[in-house]
Amino acid sequence: MDGNTILAKALKQQGVEYMFGIVGIPVIDVAIAAQREGIKYIGMRNEQSAAYAAQAIGYLTKKPGACLAVSGPGLLHTIGGMANAQSNGWPLVVIGGSSDTSQEGLGAFQECPQVEATRLFCKYSARPASLSVIPLHVEKAVRFATYGRPGAAYLDFPGDLLGRTESGEEIENPLPLPDPPKSCAELSDIKRAVDLLKSAQRPLLVVGKGAAYSRAEGIINQFVKMTNIPVLATPMGKGVVDDGDIHSVAPARSLALQKADVILVLGARLNWILHFGRPPRFDSKVKIIQVDILPEEVHNSVQSSVALVGDVGAIMNQIATESQTASLKYDGNSEWWASLRAKCEANKVYNTGMAKDVSVPLNYFAVLTSVQNLIPKDCIIVSEGANTMDIGRSILQNKLPRHRLDAGSFGTMGVGPAFAIAAAMHCRDREPTKRVICVEGDSAIGFSGMEIETMLRYNLPIIIIVVNNNGIYNGLDADTWSIVRDGQDPTIATPPLSLLPECHYEKLAQLGQNGKGFLCKTIDELTIAVKEAMEHTSGPSLINVLISPVAQRKPQEHDWLTRSKL
Repeated sequence: MDGNTILAKALKQQGVEYMFGIVGIPVIDVAIAAQREGIKYIGMRNEQSAAYAAQAIGYLTKKPGACLAVSGPGLLHTIGGMANAQSNGWPLVVIGGSSDTSQEGLGAFQECPQVEATRLFCKYSARPASLSVIPLHVEKAVRFATYGRPGAAYLDFPGDLLGRTESGEEIENPLPLPDPPKSCAELSDIKRAVDLLKSAQRPLLVVGKGAAYSRAEGIINQFVKMTNIPVLATPMGKGVVDDGDIHSVAPARSLALQKADVILVLGARLNWILHFGRPPRFDSKVKIIQVDILPEEVHNSVQSSVALVGDVGAIMNQIATESQTASLKYDGNSEWWASLRAKCEANKVYNTGMAKDVSVPLNYFAVLTSVQNLIPKDCIIVSEGANTMDIGRSILQNKLPRHRLDAGSFGTMGVGPAFAIAAAMHCRDREPTKRVICVEGDSAIGFSGMEIETMLRYNLPIIIIVVNNNGIYNGLDADTWSIVRDGQDPTIATPPLSLLPECHYEKLAQLGQNGKGFLCKTIDELTIAVKEAMEHTSGPSLINVLISPVAQRKPQEHDWLTRSKL
């Protein structure tokens, strides 16, 4: 067998189902060998997008996707994806071709110190020394990517190694990896946690994407109903508890975080998304019970009152059992619940009022509310952008876990189309009738918009909705644009936040006969477009919705991004 075949067989042996990449010297035959072994190969248009798609499929399946890249610049393009996988805690294995070992140091084609370059952004980075040990390294890469907190792994393959052959008898083939072991917490710590919860006057449960990855939704919902605890989800923790559940207090997020006296944090880090767990966004005396799979994560930023290290689902089973014994139940008529419900209603009234304003040019709330009313309640929602993603988090609802994919912990723009491709492949193979809706800002779609050609090539029925305000955060209307730039050097006169007014992104979907593009300026036009896109299942649809360049989110009680005071 040659190196390409050995590598492909090893990936298949370890449960890799999908490979996303861009082929070229020296990895063309790796992709062919992967297909021969039954691994699905999806050719992308940018290596960064390939890495994004591979990690998203890893999040959805708990099996790492493989990302295939050529040497030098191809591999370097994947580093953004590796960093994103590390930050999100999603499993990813990157396979990079590299220049021949016999030409190292001579200035070979695309020569690059790839193992060293990736090491900062991986849990494991290595170059197999011979054909016989390729399966050992593949097993180790998959193990590092999936065990503990998931993340990225990198394997480097010089072209001359891939081209060599070796007898099958000399190849060491490890057994397929079992599922990662699930660890529990000390029973004494579980009792301390439940005692603390029982003492709470203003309890709160925060659910992160680590809980979603753990598949802990069953026991979490059981615990919520048993205890009547208010629930707040991080962006990709949405759906672990249905956003429409009576226990969800997402519309009262600021109040819930600021006033809670005991917070149970499940699979979420106290990073920028949760304002580091510090005042003024949190009570200075708040007691935190932190559940995380990574020991080094607990007590980060603030010291938790109780730290429980292990699998979220396994630990929640322990907490639920002890809570039942302790008869933990919160009063639904308490002042705490009353204040949360009042704040939720006030914010819902604001959103509803903004959504009723359907005057042209449209605002975010009108567009996103209309989309929410038209799309299936069980669809996977991919979202990225600035205002588009942030406002969409409160309006676009998730009933099910792992049904929201967004910019994540790293705040990465450009992930949307790739995440949507991964989600659509996942649905095609497991739930063919489920739809994927990708809601993008006009800035966000610019990072990786050519992946629409990938959607066209693989007949993926993704619906992309571009909320187009002519800029980054905000832009200029067409008339003002003309006045500002009239007779001026555009590199000096164009405001840095501005993009081309009323750009026709919908034409991207019209690159192939199986795509549909729509330009919408009114809610009636948007309604017709979404309904037609829902009926179109042979390829992607792109709905370009023009909104006011100065449309904004709701005024914030606090800045959404906590900044240091210098």
